[in-house]
Amino acid sequence: MVRLPAYAPMLAQLGTLTSVQGAGWAVEMKWDGVRALAYVEGGSVRLMSRNNKDITAAYPELQLMAGSTGRRAAVIDGEIVAFDETGRPSFAALQPRMHQRNPAAVAELTRVVPVTFMAFDILHLDDDSVIGRPYNERRELLENTLRPGFRWEVPVWFADHADRAFDSSRQLGLEGIVCKRLGSPYRPGRRSGEWTKIKNVSAAEVVIGGWQPGGGRRTGMIGSLLLGAYDRHGRLLYVGHVGTGFTQQMLRDLHDLLAPLERPGPPFDEPVPREHSRHAHWVEPRVVGEVQYAEVTGDNRLRHPSWRGLRPDREPHDVGTAEFLPPGSPGDAAGDAAAG
Repeated sequence: MVRLPAYAPMLAQLGTLTSVQGAGWAVEMKWDGVRALAYVEGGSVRLMSRNNKDITAAYPELQLMAGSTGRRAAVIDGEIVAFDETGRPSFAALQPRMHQRNPAAVAELTRVVPVTFMAFDILHLDDDSVIGRPYNERRELLENTLRPGFRWEVPVWFADHADRAFDSSRQLGLEGIVCKRLGSPYRPGRRSGEWTKIKNVSAAEVVIGGWQPGGGRRTGMIGSLLLGAYDRHGRLLYVGHVGTGFTQQMLRDLHDLLAPLERPGPPFDEPVPREHSRHAHWVEPRVVGEVQYAEVTGDNRLRHPSWRGLRPDREPHDVGTAEFLPPGSPGDAAGDAAAG
């Protein structure tokens, strides 16, 4: 039996439409879900998250994908997506699936919130690594290897026309697009401008560094979370606080998750404004979440952030400021801790 080697996903760099003009680009839709590498071998599928955790047990319906490669061993890159009642990808709908491992609860969630694996690249086939082949050859190989099924598919890609594809993504209510150099190889574990993501929705991964107590209906609960991201020098910078987007259950779960992580002082490597630090409960920076925001201020703070959910598929040290500061933008001196 073929023993498939382990790979790390290639990562896209945040950019703009002006950075992907001209011939030589492929364009894909960006799917708002959980990144996963699918290892198809020996009649089963093993799913590994971006931070190299085995998440197979959370998505049993994707085991049927084992028969989709004609008994050929393969490593396939893609996104696990849940759709809402309008047929649009929903990160909120996917949230309970990301955390659940109890077999009975997973079985019920599989019935209520089924997922789809959106395959967009292939890294290995049988005994051969194919990461050195150009993008267009890998896509052709993927389409000839993976037969689409009920819970997995190979979405279409477009040659050039990033502007039109981006407009379509907005009309369809998708997260945005990813543009990839047609001749580029797959670079495992690296973030490269050869893959450039352009978003309709401004969202960023953040590290939780503390929380402030709530008042009124939130008395005795979390009122807001204090957020950070790492610069290229490994410093945890304070990037703002978020107090909206939570359900009561989310707040209870967050309190239970953060309580064992309390520490006496702030984890940030720069001062936190007094109005946010005065009554703060500080925690070890081990929990990653995601927020949506309106814009980034001149001092690199996220303006009007709203909580989207936890990201157990991310490691804290991989959360860098480049998630919301494109290369060359004002304030980009902080860089990206995850760019290497």
